Amino acid sequence: MTDTAPSSPWRFSVAPMMDWTDRHCRAFHRILSARALLYTEMVTTGAVLHGPRERLIGFDAAEHPVAIQLGGSDPGDLAAAARIAEEFGYREVNLNVGCPSDRVQDGRFGACLMREPGLVAECVAAMKAAVSVPVTVKCRIGVDDQDPEAALDALTAAVRAAGVDALIVHARKAWLKGLSPKENRDIPPLDYSRVHRLKRANPDLPIALNGGLQDLAIAAAELAPRDGIALDGVMLGRAAYAEPALLLGVDPELFGELAPVTDPFAAIEAYAPYIAKRLQEGVRLHTMTRHMLGLFNGRPGARPYRRHLSVAGTRPDAGLDTLREAVALVSREPASAAA
Repeated sequence: MTDTAPSSPWRFSVAPMMDWTDRHCRAFHRILSARALLYTEMVTTGAVLHGPRERLIGFDAAEHPVAIQLGGSDPGDLAAAARIAEEFGYREVNLNVGCPSDRVQDGRFGACLMREPGLVAECVAAMKAAVSVPVTVKCRIGVDDQDPEAALDALTAAVRAAGVDALIVHARKAWLKGLSPKENRDIPPLDYSRVHRLKRANPDLPIALNGGLQDLAIAAAELAPRDGIALDGVMLGRAAYAEPALLLGVDPELFGELAPVTDPFAAIEAYAPYIAKRLQEGVRLHTMTRHMLGLFNGRPGARPYRRHLSVAGTRPDAGLDTLREAVALVSREPASAAA
């Protein structure tokens, strides 16, 4: 194996992020990259089974390829929720085995499932039996005092036996006691080498790396083969959200294809019809533009742009004119030249 195949569905993805990767965020990210795999926020099985489904998991077909991330630990509920997700048109169902929040622990799902690989395998098997789309797992390398070698190997062996289609590994431990969810994203040290070792031990299982990847150069370096074996993908989270213009490089740099738009200004115009349609449906402008605040980072005028959207953009009557007023405050000079 000389390199990660550009055709791998997991070659590049944007991580599921609570309160961030909603349908409006995903529609915007799709403007920036045609090839990135996009994920929903985590949605619990209870919400899918009993909540307002269209509001919670509805999406625009233009977002494809898009996957749903489920939170739960009951195999039957997960199978039923996965079936509903497939009917909605999602192309992948991902099980969350990485979230460290107290709410998730109380519900016996998320990162605490690292301690129960047998149960995770049952969940994967149930979902695989219920749907025809890929079923994947996103996990940590361990929790609390677990040995990352033994813990990750045990989970991998269990879900492999259950037929999992891919494993996405956040290359940090999660500390369920003593650290907040925010601290769990930064304080536990990254261990990319652990994920590369896992791939070498499981060369035929698609494995993607997540955690602390700050830009495409770092991500591309992690995709390079180690001892002849390459990871199948990288997943960026906060970096892609905070600096969305980064996504303009995904298609040319990782897939050898042209980006859908030429620059952030063109991205705004390409996103405008979506915004106009949602405004007519009663969606507030800020609900959409809050995902675009970092789009012009590094250019003169980026701060006034953010300020205008954060103030005028939150008014009930804010519309496309408000967005274009904000964009007019930004220099057309390339970010590299402005720096």
